[in-house]
Amino acid sequence: MNKNLENYYQDMGISQKVFNLCQEIEHSLKERFEKIDYVTECNQLKVLKAMQDHHLSESHFAPTTGYGYNDTGRETLEKVYASIFHTKAALVRPQITCGTHALALALSANLRPGDELISPVGKPYDTMEEIIGIRPSKGSLAEYGITYKQIELLDDKSFDYYSLQNAISDKTKMITIQRSKGYLTRPTFSVKQIGELISFIKQINPDIICMVDNCYGEFVELDEPSDVGADMVVGSLIKNPGGGLAPIGGYICGTKECVENAYYRLTAPGLGGEVGASLGVNKDFFQGLFLAPQVVGGALKGAIFAASLYEYLGYECTPAAAESRHDIIQAITFHDPDKVIAFCEGIQYAAPVDSFVNPTPWAMPGYDCDVIMAAGAFISGASIELSADAPIHEPYTVYFQGGLSYDHAKFGIMKSLAQLESKGLIHIPS
Repeated sequence: MNKNLENYYQDMGISQKVFNLCQEIEHSLKERFEKIDYVTECNQLKVLKAMQDHHLSESHFAPTTGYGYNDTGRETLEKVYASIFHTKAALVRPQITCGTHALALALSANLRPGDELISPVGKPYDTMEEIIGIRPSKGSLAEYGITYKQIELLDDKSFDYYSLQNAISDKTKMITIQRSKGYLTRPTFSVKQIGELISFIKQINPDIICMVDNCYGEFVELDEPSDVGADMVVGSLIKNPGGGLAPIGGYICGTKECVENAYYRLTAPGLGGEVGASLGVNKDFFQGLFLAPQVVGGALKGAIFAASLYEYLGYECTPAAAESRHDIIQAITFHDPDKVIAFCEGIQYAAPVDSFVNPTPWAMPGYDCDVIMAAGAFISGASIELSADAPIHEPYTVYFQGGLSYDHAKFGIMKSLAQLESKGLIHIPS
């Protein structure tokens, strides 16, 4: 059986040396993978129960157009999301174009001129800088008179509670907590850590809105940030909860007031959530959500496999191979731009779509440096599918994520190693 499997990989450009090393690494991960399977099974049942409780039926897949009045599929989808995240309300729409859009919507809907926003987790993801106004941009929060403070993490990457307490003022309306690391090498925060931070904030002022950027974290753990006190959790459907089928979309789950504010900001005052045609994507949203726990489980296994392999080869991985996981992203630091580019080339060559394309660094909108992205995805930009990206600057860290199945995630990592080896950039021990 192994000989036949090896032949398949040889046909895909994987040398015997790469194959043997990767098989050895994989065999060492059985116990870790079993723990992921347990979380996946629990989350699968949670999603299934929500769909059954709200009597999901084939009629909910019917498309609507125009205003989208009386779209029962859309309404049921939002009830299902609210049940899964244990919130009072949810906004789940194809009119939300991406995770950045969902976050901008949540912020602008719930902040007013004179309010203050604080990030207690340091620098936000690059595309958030222009939304907030850290980098000047048209339509930023800063243009509307909303101020911003940023509390850096302590040297051990924990929250600086003392500085946060001193920073909170009567103007502080919202705290934004980015769960995942973004283009940083800090740890991703666990739901437990986020809950402790929210509890601290609420003790100071229970009226402060705590929003969690949940991108890349959905279904990684048994609980979500909304289970530990978050007033809003926000994310993208072309990441974890879309399960690789949602063609677009984002979600905001939270308190009734926060979500209603987002309804009116997304559409118009007086219209709110009553409009917004689903345009025939409801089935993909529902089915992708149903598959999401399994897809996320496979992506997590792929991330652990990647960390275990590249750590063995001497590279710094965040999180480390043996660490607990709180999102699907695996950071690997190469300290060499050529290695970053070769890694991304290998991921691209492993894709089902555009496998023949060479990814190159370019000036992507929303970033302050060239970025390379490898993504041969069925849904453009879907980072729950096999992908890797990196800003081209020190310390030359690549961020690997996704894979609609573990087998594909594993092959992508094998292909990245094969590309590094073929360019003479890495030595594989015999």
